[in-house]
Amino acid sequence: MVYASRIISHSKKLKHVSTLLRREHAVAVRGFSNTTQPSLTGREDMLKTRLNYSPAERISKCSASNVPIPSGISAMRTKPMTGPTFFREYISSQMRSVRGFSSSSDLPPHQEIGMPSLSPTMTEGNIARWLKKEGDKVAPGEVLCEVETDKATVEMECMEEGYLAKIVKEEGAKEIQVGEVIAITVEEEEDIQKFKDYTPSSGTPPAPEEKPAPSPPKEEKVEKPASAPEAKTSKPSSAPSEDRIFASPLAKKLAEDSNVPLSSIKGTGPEGRIVKADVEEFLASRGKETTAKPSKPTDSKVPALDYVDIPHTQIRKVTASRLAFSKQTIPHYYLTVDTCVDKLMGLRSQLNSFQEASGGKRISVNDLVIKAAALALRKVPQCNSSWTDEYIRQFSNVNINVAVQTENGLYVPVVKDADKKGLSKIGEEVRFLAQKAKENSLKPEDYEGGTFTVSNLGGPFGIKQFCAVINPPQAAILAIGSAEKRVVAGSGPDQFNVASYMSVTLSCDHRVIDGAIGAEWLKAFKGYIETPESMLL
Repeated sequence: MVYASRIISHSKKLKHVSTLLRREHAVAVRGFSNTTQPSLTGREDMLKTRLNYSPAERISKCSASNVPIPSGISAMRTKPMTGPTFFREYISSQMRSVRGFSSSSDLPPHQEIGMPSLSPTMTEGNIARWLKKEGDKVAPGEVLCEVETDKATVEMECMEEGYLAKIVKEEGAKEIQVGEVIAITVEEEEDIQKFKDYTPSSGTPPAPEEKPAPSPPKEEKVEKPASAPEAKTSKPSSAPSEDRIFASPLAKKLAEDSNVPLSSIKGTGPEGRIVKADVEEFLASRGKETTAKPSKPTDSKVPALDYVDIPHTQIRKVTASRLAFSKQTIPHYYLTVDTCVDKLMGLRSQLNSFQEASGGKRISVNDLVIKAAALALRKVPQCNSSWTDEYIRQFSNVNINVAVQTENGLYVPVVKDADKKGLSKIGEEVRFLAQKAKENSLKPEDYEGGTFTVSNLGGPFGIKQFCAVINPPQAAILAIGSAEKRVVAGSGPDQFNVASYMSVTLSCDHRVIDGAIGAEWLKAFKGYIETPESMLL
């Protein structure tokens, strides 16, 4: 029994002999032993083909006497290094040389200044103008240039002391991605000339890809049968596989009938194949251009349209994307009410007489509307909220954005804590922010942080009533129409009075504000407008 148990034990160990041999084989290869040369069969032939010498010759070429050792390694070690120790040191030295400055480069230490992200939604920006020139000395806090962001023109300050050696992006450069290099600074003034013809490196990934281009013959034989079935489906068999355009038969026919080249359509099918939906989407977006081509040879008496293409500004792009996002994702509903503004106009006249006597600025109807909206938000705080996927965020601060139209586009600067400010203070801030918006000099703190928006097209343009689009992530916006005189019934049967009424429309996000809550807010707002003395309490 003892003898039988020993045989069983040894037989279990023999099961792992092949595994142990493979491990020893791998250790021998990794150790670069000059005495052990195991047979590599197919791998040995592949190494000979790629490197033009045998594994033993490859091992001998990796000796310390043949491979140039970096200075950093030779300074640390004086005796030759072989095997894995040498390769670990060599690769480590190359990693260090990539992170630092190249010793063979003529460029001194410098800093590449990238396009900063100056607002939460900014992905690209334009250079409005440079306030510093090449060769100027810069210090922390000094303004380098003015950057046109997606919402305003912002000053970009320097963070470190030095000299502006190179301006990579000149004035007027547009659509510069965040992080893209726009300038170079150096520490010493004498290093400026060395960057006269400097261009920032964008990485050199194509260089190593060119080396393995000549593939071994054995790999070509394996690849050709794989590509042979594909050649049957494409007519030009001599074209490389990368240039072929794969499309379904239905997509090809639809593209041919519509006179659309398949090369201009991006496929979304398996492995980039063009399907019918891709062609239909292309025709929906550019169908007008493709259908206009066959009509050119015909004798048409319709004259060609005369037009001018106006490039999009950053503020126009952002306005378009945000409002499209708002209408597509926010369930809008609208509530309209007419408010009598006779008492409001009377109070405004009295306050303006006091302002003129004291040398202050006049108070506008819009200032009174902003104050009434802020107080109504404090009374009905559910409307002073925003929607998120996890919760509804209700704000304690009442910050009112005011829509301002300029030649560059629509801006919405914010009056912060409007419920706590007086009418003269609100009017002063609105005039100041509106002027900055017209000069395209608003800073992020001038338009960020709003919780509610007021848009007035009645006073300046005479619009009777309109519905505004919600400014995300807010949950409501108030549209102010013009005030007009109307004939209203008096106390007696044959008595009529004339009163001034102003239509206002509240646009609400139904995810946040229910209909009854929106109506409650409009009731509070109407109360402040029709009894304006209560706003002064």
